[in-house]
Amino acid sequence: MDTLAAPLPASLTTLDLRDCQRIAFLSDVHLRADEPATFHAWSDHLKTLNVDAVFILGDLFDVWLGDDILQHPPASFERDCLARLHALSQTTPIYWLVGNRDFLFGATACEAAGMTAVSDPCVVQVDGQLWLLSHGDALCLSDTAYQSYRQTIRSAQSLVQLNASSLQDRMQLAKALKAQSLANKSMMENWADVDEAACVQWLHATGTSVLIHGHTHMPDEHLLPNGLQRVVLSDWDALATPPRLQSLQWVKGSGFSRQALPAPVNA
Repeated sequence: MDTLAAPLPASLTTLDLRDCQRIAFLSDVHLRADEPATFHAWSDHLKTLNVDAVFILGDLFDVWLGDDILQHPPASFERDCLARLHALSQTTPIYWLVGNRDFLFGATACEAAGMTAVSDPCVVQVDGQLWLLSHGDALCLSDTAYQSYRQTIRSAQSLVQLNASSLQDRMQLAKALKAQSLANKSMMENWADVDEAACVQWLHATGTSVLIHGHTHMPDEHLLPNGLQRVVLSDWDALATPPRLQSLQWVKGSGFSRQALPAPVNA
């Protein structure tokens, strides 16, 4: 096999969901305590889901400083979010992979939320198809500065150092990264998209036909060569005009559809 422009992990999760009739997908909800409108829209959506499985493809939280945040007294918001997921998990399996903002979301948080962690990407078998699911940031190859940062911050050495650092130090790091992100807002029109050649490489290497991902905040469906497909999830922002609160669902026999959710009133 040719060298992949965006290397795959050594081990991929493979899920057999051939019995599923309906599946929901969310990503880039960016939950944070100081933005209750998006939180309430997300929470209301969880209550209305009538599906056989839910996938959350990263960046559920605007930032996740590590699972020890759950023992931090002011972190009632994070504990509440995980409790709502746990309630849903009692009737519906929830599968989770980390994003670029919440890559420190670990086993303790997954257990608290009742979610099953999967690799990025992971392979899903459903209704005679094989899908590949990813957050998507590893495929944004044109953003070389981010890819260099990602390789460094997600290295085994950096993860050990981050988890060993104090929560206060991680809070300071999060503030610095947020300030940098705000400074780059003027570059939003040049937001990096995924590299489609790399997408095709991943699909061919895994024997899958549909790539489903988030991260880019550019929801759309793209036809790729040889009948392959790329489906991009929306980010969530209840305060945007119009609000961006979109759920992607797959129904057996009907395929994919998008549901634009109403912004909550007086959230």
